[in-house]
Amino acid sequence: MKKVLSLFMAFVLVFGVLAACSGDSKTSGDSKSDKKKVDLKVWSFTDELKKPITTFEEKNGVKVELTIVPIADYPTKLKPVLESGVGAPDVFTGEIAFLKQWVDAGYWENLSEDPYNVNDIADKYVPYVFDLGKDQDGNVRALSWQTTPGGLFYKRSIAKEVLGTDDPTEIGNMLSSMDKVFEVSEKMKEKGYRMFPDEGSIRWFAQGDNPQPWVNEDNELKLTDQKIEFLDYAKKLRENSYTALAPEWSPSWFEAMDKPIKVKEDGKEQETQVFSYVLPTWGLHSVLKTNVKDSSGDWAVTNGPSPYFWGGTWLGVYNKSENKELAYDFVKMMTQDDEFLTEWAKETGDVLSYLPVTNAIKDDFSDEFLGGQNNYQFFLEQAKEIEPGIVTKYDQQLDTFYGNAVQQYVDGKKSKDDAIKEFYQKAQNAYPDLKVPKK
Repeated sequence: MKKVLSLFMAFVLVFGVLAACSGDSKTSGDSKSDKKKVDLKVWSFTDELKKPITTFEEKNGVKVELTIVPIADYPTKLKPVLESGVGAPDVFTGEIAFLKQWVDAGYWENLSEDPYNVNDIADKYVPYVFDLGKDQDGNVRALSWQTTPGGLFYKRSIAKEVLGTDDPTEIGNMLSSMDKVFEVSEKMKEKGYRMFPDEGSIRWFAQGDNPQPWVNEDNELKLTDQKIEFLDYAKKLRENSYTALAPEWSPSWFEAMDKPIKVKEDGKEQETQVFSYVLPTWGLHSVLKTNVKDSSGDWAVTNGPSPYFWGGTWLGVYNKSENKELAYDFVKMMTQDDEFLTEWAKETGDVLSYLPVTNAIKDDFSDEFLGGQNNYQFFLEQAKEIEPGIVTKYDQQLDTFYGNAVQQYVDGKKSKDDAIKEFYQKAQNAYPDLKVPKK
């Protein structure tokens, strides 16, 4: 497979909202109800740090206060405390949607300098994960314990019926280009199935074999030919009835994972089943397994036309913390501790970015939900194909604008040219300093 990155952030409000690490709004470790002094404060948008914090407290004999802020409010609530230093955390996390803004903002400690010197262990991490934690000057500000490459999850029984095999490698070969994806989609349609739940499923492959940032070094907005082709791909899915018209995160999107759903087209209603879902590592545990009952064991995962990743959580030390040594001890446990990470991976299935551990455990994974497949090995191979070069601070907003443009075109509300023109206009209004093509 070509070495490609299809990092195309979720088209928020159109094709779904990033759900990689969404947490609740509860706060644990409330110091008001515990007389013991708080030694370390941690802020995050996810509750996944709860158990690691308990482990850290037990190992070090300390008290850690975890504050969880919903992802939608996280940046706006965190920034003021980081600016003022009042009530600020010693450690805080960042999500891929706003990671590049935070690593360049200077709130995280420079981990490339003494006494951290994390560059000395750069080769122990999945390259794209390590590089995404760097600021514009190349200094490491944040680390992540996980890698979140994506795949295409499919129903084995449908694959056998329509394609004659359920073998992940063989199915992956059948889906190694967008032309092949449409060939398989037609075969699915002929048997009464739908290839994907919705058109947004293929957005992760929109970069094709030419991954480029939205904004280049000259501050120019670039809409590549591959991104433009995505409009045509999405339109083709709709016009040829290759999807179940089940928008991402909608009730029908979840329902179609486990049973047939009804699809209404041209005034007629019919029942169909969805063959595949395009999801990253966490999609297996947090999406499929939590919504599937009857078809457990009938799933497998394989590659699509190009590698991609979706989501991820980074963490670092607040640069004004008075507890930097202890704060970094927690970061080290989460990102470099062999014993902790081995237990974490085996317990949660989280695909790690720390190679000394992944190399030791990758051969022993087997997931019953996936018919015994070693998905851990698969995802690590996919992670090797990913490069970080196109991630920019503009991604979340521009992806939203472009997602809206694609949807307008797919729904027949705008022509292709008008949809692109509107995208350019919105981008220029949001970022006046960008050099936007005139169309």
